[in-house]
Amino acid sequence: MSLFVVLLCIHLYSSGQFHEVGAFLGGGNYIGDIGGTYYVSPENPAFGFVYKWNRTTRYSLRANAMIMNIRKSDYSPLDMARFNRRYRFKNQVTEFSVGAEINYYDFNLHGNDKKIAPYLFFGLGFIRYNLFYHEPNTLENIEYGKGIEIALPAIVGLKANVSPYVVLGFEIGARYTFTDNLDGSAAETEDGLLNDLKFGNLNNNDWYVFTGLTISFTFGDLPCYCKE
Repeated sequence: MSLFVVLLCIHLYSSGQFHEVGAFLGGGNYIGDIGGTYYVSPENPAFGFVYKWNRTTRYSLRANAMIMNIRKSDYSPLDMARFNRRYRFKNQVTEFSVGAEINYYDFNLHGNDKKIAPYLFFGLGFIRYNLFYHEPNTLENIEYGKGIEIALPAIVGLKANVSPYVVLGFEIGARYTFTDNLDGSAAETEDGLLNDLKFGNLNNNDWYVFTGLTISFTFGDLPCYCKE
């Protein structure tokens, strides 16, 4: 009989998972060859959608769809070399990423107790952004296409189940990208790299960071927490 109960629990656990669907709302910043280099400075509005498949009380599979309109300029007296250069740009970054979210404590969505849990997320993503270069005479941005590249997201956050159906969180997520061209500093066309227009440190790729709140709504069958 005990063996039957255990097998039943395994079957129910594998077929009845708990899901979350929600939104991210906050700000973001880019770190590269134009403007200041603050690592966390949510100066550009950002938003997105989040989906989680809670496999256990400690581990979840998570998917993100994020978007941010970057605006950055050299007009800051903190770096006089960049200030005198006077470059500026705007770009739109759209991200799709998947990965694993790991709770530091057990985070049981099905209990009546309110819980707070720190968490980490690591994954793999793809970004889509505008390609452009800086026209040397007018300093205008000349767009010439769209780029697609890989990004590696890493997120640290804190979340709480404010009700059996709602989870609130706060998170900071850094993304390392496989491009140095979010700011047009390494413009490359079909004819190759525009060597006469490149600037900055081409040995370091660009980063961007999202900072903000998440709210998600839970649904789905309850998993089976049976004991032998």
